[in-house]
Parts: sequence; C-alpha cells; structure tokens
Amino acid sequence: MSATQTAVDPGSVPTLGDVTLLACWRCGAPLIEVRADVRSSVCSRCNTVTSREGGIWRCLSPDRASFFQPFLAAYEFIRAAEARGSNDPAYYLALPFKDITGKLSEQWFIRANTFRHLEHHLVTPLAARQFRPLRILDLGAGNGWLSYRLSLLGHQPVAVDLQTGNSDGLGAAAHYATHVSSMFPLVQASLDELPFTEGTFDLAIFNASFHYSEDFVRSLGEAIRCTRRGGSVVIADTPWYRRERSGLEMVEEKHKNFQARYGISSNSLASMEFLTPERLKAMAAGLGIQWRILKPFYGLNWALRPLRAKLQRRRTPSKFHIFVAEVPA
Repeated sequence: MSATQTAVDPGSVPTLGDVTLLACWRCGAPLIEVRADVRSSVCSRCNTVTSREGGIWRCLSPDRASFFQPFLAAYEFIRAAEARGSNDPAYYLALPFKDITGKLSEQWFIRANTFRHLEHHLVTPLAARQFRPLRILDLGAGNGWLSYRLSLLGHQPVAVDLQTGNSDGLGAAAHYATHVSSMFPLVQASLDELPFTEGTFDLAIFNASFHYSEDFVRSLGEAIRCTRRGGSVVIADTPWYRRERSGLEMVEEKHKNFQARYGISSNSLASMEFLTPERLKAMAAGLGIQWRILKPFYGLNWALRPLRAKLQRRRTPSKFHIFVAEVPA
C-alpha cells in the first residue's frame, strides 16, 4: 500500500474490523462503542471514563500515572539532551531508513535493519498465511515510526507508549496522519497493564522497549494475552548478553555516564535493562513458550565489536537478536 491522501480522525474507540480493542484500564471490560467524534468512552461494567487527549487514549490509572511521572520526566530530559526528534516533519517520514539530522544515524541504521528483517522473515510470511492484513501491537512505539511503516505495508497497527511528548513520544505521530489512509490508534499505557481485549492481535512487537520493563514475565505475559493463538510476540532491539555479568557492567557504565553527562543516573524505574540466555529460559518456562531467534546482519563494523572489545580488554558488547515466541494454540 502506498501512502495516501486523507487521514481518518482516530476519535472513536480503536477498532480493527469488528473487534473492539480498547479495554477499561480499571476493570478490563471492553469499552462501549460510541460516536466517531467522541473524546472519551465510559465502561459499561464500572462506569470508569477513558479519555482521548491530543489524539492519544489515556489508559493509565491516576496511581500509575503518578508512579511513572519521575521516570517520564527523566526520560524526556535525557532524550531531549540527546537531540532526539526534530521540528521538520521530513525527519519522521524518513525513519528508520535515514536520520536527516545526522545525530543518531548509527542507532537508526540498527532500527532499519531490524525492521527489514522483521518485514521479510516474519510480517510478510504471517500475512500471507492469514490472507489478510495483520493486527499488530507496537509496544514502545515512541514517535510511531514502526506503526507508520506497518500502515504503509497495509497492516493495522496500534501504537502504545508511556511517553506522549510531541518530539519523541506518541504526540509526534501526528506527522504521519496525512500520509496513511487511516491513522493508527495511539494509546498511553504500561507494558505491564495493556488495555486491550484478549486475543485481538496477530503480532505484538516490543519495539526497542522490552528492556524498560520492570518485570519481564509480566510484560511478556500481557503481550501474549493480547495476541491470538498461533500469533507471535516479538522482542526486538533489546540488548542481549551471553553472561549476566556483562549486562550488569553495562548498566553500571550507563548510570555513571548519565550521571556525569546529565546529572541523573537514569534509574528512576527499576527496569530489567537486558536479556541473557538464562532470562529467556526463565520466561519460556514460566509462560509455556519456545523462542525462535532471528539474527539480522548489522554490517561488518558491528560484527567486529566483540573482537575489538576483547583486544582492548573491555567488557563484551551487547548483541541485538530478534526473539520470537509463538502464542500456544
């Protein structure tokens, strides 16, 4: 599908086909379908109101919103200091294939290679088997670039993130509205409490976000709950280390670096930060799944990083594999 002309105002409760997606953040009941121009929805079970502000469905309880506020403030401060985002809409439309600011080109090179690998080895084959566009949960969507690219391929994504800012959060997805045939829904929610009905999605992708989880089993379990039987849950672009010690050394280095550069250590949220074989094995055992591992090629320079680190007697660098778990039938 090519980019098209007129965006559809995502004012209604997010739906894909005849399936209601959004669930009440308080009790989990499906929300009442209402007029397309509505800016809120009332739960038929507990009467809780879910509102849509700035085009984003706000699905955090007041307590959770307060809990995440220190993390969001620190995160937005650091992202701004790293010069993420742009005032130029062309910046967002070029992602992930080009960073027109030139400031984080190496990171976007990784994202682009991951996206292409997912497209060719997972998304396209799954869509071919289903004979229809896929319903895809974009977890940790950031500015919405992945949902945008999936929309252009003809799929039906829903973008989820905690951050709602207009530079690097869900608010930035407004740049895509006139370039897709139907604007994908934007939802502010926690990875540990996803406000969607069970078994709705064909595919759930943790988009460079799984390492922010406070509880890997809980976050993965939520994604599995929201994915239909036979669908898949994907962890992409989360650091992987063969040994726990290497990951812990990375975390220590990161906190020290952030403290020196920004005056904060970036640990306001007790994130898990990285994956190891042991952590993946524990998740598989706890949730009754099996992992399939995809290994994109990120270029010779990336491939030589472990050798350079060994020669320089530095800690082993991370790898970015793609971990795929099929939801048991």
